[in-house]
Amino acid sequence: MLGLRRFCMALMCVGALGCGESLTVDPRTNPHEGPPTGNGDGTCSVPPEAAEEDASNPDTVIGDGTPESCASDAFVDAVARGGTIAFDCGPEPVTITLERTAKVFNDQNPDIIIDGGGKVTLSGGGRVRILYQNTCDSNQVWTTPHCNDQDHPRLTVQNLTFVDGNAKSEEEGGGAIFVRGGRLKVVNSRFFNNVCHDVGPDVGGGAIRVFDQYRDLPVYVVNSTFGGEGLGNVCSNGGALSSIGVSYTVINSTFTHNEAIGVGANPQRDGTPGGGSGGAIYNDGNTFTLTVCGSRMAGNRANEGGGAIFFVSNDRTGSLVIEDSQLEDNPSGGFETQGYPGIFVLASGPPRVTSSVIR
Repeated sequence: MLGLRRFCMALMCVGALGCGESLTVDPRTNPHEGPPTGNGDGTCSVPPEAAEEDASNPDTVIGDGTPESCASDAFVDAVARGGTIAFDCGPEPVTITLERTAKVFNDQNPDIIIDGGGKVTLSGGGRVRILYQNTCDSNQVWTTPHCNDQDHPRLTVQNLTFVDGNAKSEEEGGGAIFVRGGRLKVVNSRFFNNVCHDVGPDVGGGAIRVFDQYRDLPVYVVNSTFGGEGLGNVCSNGGALSSIGVSYTVINSTFTHNEAIGVGANPQRDGTPGGGSGGAIYNDGNTFTLTVCGSRMAGNRANEGGGAIFFVSNDRTGSLVIEDSQLEDNPSGGFETQGYPGIFVLASGPPRVTSSVIR
């Protein structure tokens, strides 16, 4: 079963548990035991600009070697200052449950690199969104006259787990991460049980929602995992990823059990609240590209269109590219493009599919 790991307490064979037996750890209560990062079978090359950033000389280290020292306020304050952020929370995995959303300020260090070292989980506690960046939000300081197309801030999250982010009380979506403007990159990270609005035609991104990337450059998602059995990300549209007019390049990543639970599609049918498309990924807009390479999508679901992928280029200039990937058992409750199970696409042409399985 995805998401459950079994292990033996080899050093202490006592009571009814022998050395050859196993314990079951449920990642729904212990996110550190969830599915691993990325698609282990993915072999697509990672371009230099999509690679993990160097975090060996951090500007801020959160913690003093104990779990208690890695607190919500320390993380929120570090993100507000920007720069490279690392953690010293002790030798064991730790979860930092945020009391408020960590927000990037546009007039601080233009590069924000958050590196969890593979041991840090950031939790919204089922109450708050985890990370927020918006170049067009005056509360975060306007720094250029073209906020929708500026090169900073540049946010990288890597070697982290994001759980229980909640954007149901926020505009637009993005349960774990919302980004508008600048750049976003996600590397070696996991996203479990993040949510946004249940219904609506233009909201999305249970895990991540993005607008307005600099010069229309892509959001890179590399060696990352979204969902798992009992761990899926959920929203009206785009259970895992959602955007309008933004390109994504998804490399060697895994999407399972994410859901688009809205009803009525977009534009919504009369008498419905709308939504329900893109169980894993929802992309809308004009000229943009979704490239999925070396990735696996399985068990995602949409009430309406595209159990795995919903891709609509309104002026038919966009492109959907699928390479060396497996898309299997992603049911679409309402509609999908003939010949491409789990996908609904309106683009410059049919999806460009090479060395992939779609069924």
